[in-house]
Amino acid sequence: MKISKVCLIGTAYPYRGGLAAYNERLAREFIAQGTDTTLVTFTLQYPSLLFPGKSQYADWEKPDGIRIIRSINSVNPFSWIRTARLVRREAFDVVIIKYWIPFMSPCFSTIARFVRRNRKTRVICIADNIIPHEKRPGDQLLTRIFMKSIDGLVAMSGSVLRDARSFRNDLPMRLSPHPLFDDFGSPISREEALTTLQLDPAYRYLLFFGFIREYKGLDLLLKAMAHASLQQFPLKLIVAGEFYTDSRPYLDLIEQLHLGERVILHTDFIANDKVNRYFCASDLVVQPYKHATQSGVTQIGYAFNKPMLVTRVGGLAEIVPHDRVGYVVEPEPDEISAAISDFFRNGRLEEFTRNAEVEKLKYNWSTMVGAIGEVYGETI
Repeated sequence: MKISKVCLIGTAYPYRGGLAAYNERLAREFIAQGTDTTLVTFTLQYPSLLFPGKSQYADWEKPDGIRIIRSINSVNPFSWIRTARLVRREAFDVVIIKYWIPFMSPCFSTIARFVRRNRKTRVICIADNIIPHEKRPGDQLLTRIFMKSIDGLVAMSGSVLRDARSFRNDLPMRLSPHPLFDDFGSPISREEALTTLQLDPAYRYLLFFGFIREYKGLDLLLKAMAHASLQQFPLKLIVAGEFYTDSRPYLDLIEQLHLGERVILHTDFIANDKVNRYFCASDLVVQPYKHATQSGVTQIGYAFNKPMLVTRVGGLAEIVPHDRVGYVVEPEPDEISAAISDFFRNGRLEEFTRNAEVEKLKYNWSTMVGAIGEVYGETI
C-alpha cells in the first residue's frame, strides 16, 4: 500500500555508522517515490560512558535533501514525550523505528505509545536484531516491552523473523533482507585503490571490515591466516574498522602467530567516502562471525561486486549462496582457511564476481519500501 507521509525514528546525521547510513538511504528511497519523509534522530544517542568507540559523530557535511530533526535524548524521558508530541501532531501515516538494541526500548516504546494515540499513525519496526549479539540482563523484558508498542514489523533475516514471532505472533510481519548499501562511492580500479591505500600490488588482499567486536570473530580469522595452507599465497589481511572492544587480545594474537607482516591494521573509523578504497583493493571480504542476524557489510560487498566468505550463523547464509558468490563455512579457523585456500588456488575471483553482479539485483530499496507498505496495509 502506498504511504503518503512517513517518519523514520533512529540514528541519522550528525551520528555516523551503519545505522545512520541505512536510515538516510531509506529516507532517500521514500523521497524518490514521492513520499513526504522526515527523519527524527538523537540529541544524545549514547552517554559517553556507554559508547565503546572514539566518537559517535560524523566529520562530514549534513546530507542534502533529507529533513532531519534532532529531538531524542535516549536517557531523558522528557525528551521522549516532547518527541512523541512533535511526531503525533504531524499525523504521519507511518512511523518507522529501527530496532537494534534493548537499551533503546524505553525510549522507543514510550514514543511509539504516545504517537499511536492519534488513532491515525501506525508504528512499524524494522528489526536489525530482536535478541542482541551481546546479551545483558533485562534484554528479554525490554524487548517484550518494545514489541508490545508497535503495530507491525519487517525483519531483515529469517532468524530475526523467528525471534520476533517468539515475542508476538499476532503482528503483521514481513521478511525483507537488508538492501544494497549503494551509497559508499563508486567502484574504482584495484590499482587506484591500492595506490590510495599505499598497498603493494604484488599481494592479494582479504578484507575484514567494520566495527571490531568480540562476536565478529576477528580472532578466528587471524588464526586462519596462520594456517599452513595459506602460506603459499602472497596474501595479506586488511582489518579496516574501529575497535569497539579491547584491542590488546587481537594485537597479542597477531604477535603470537607471527602475523605482523601479513596483517594491515587500519583501525580508525572508515569515513563513507573512503569505504570504496578498501573493498576495491580486496579480492575476498571475510565475515567470520561467531553469531549474527544479518550484516550491512555483506550489502556493501555486493555493491562492489565482491566475493564473500561468511559463517553459518544467523541470516548470513541466506544472503551469500555457497560456492556461487562465495563461501558459507562453520565459524572455525580450519574451515575459514580451507575456503580462502580454495578461492586462491582455484582462481574463483572472476567467477564469483560475475555471480555477485547478478545476485545483488535482489536487494533493492524499493523492495524494502514495498514490504513496509504491505505491513502498513494489514494494520489499517
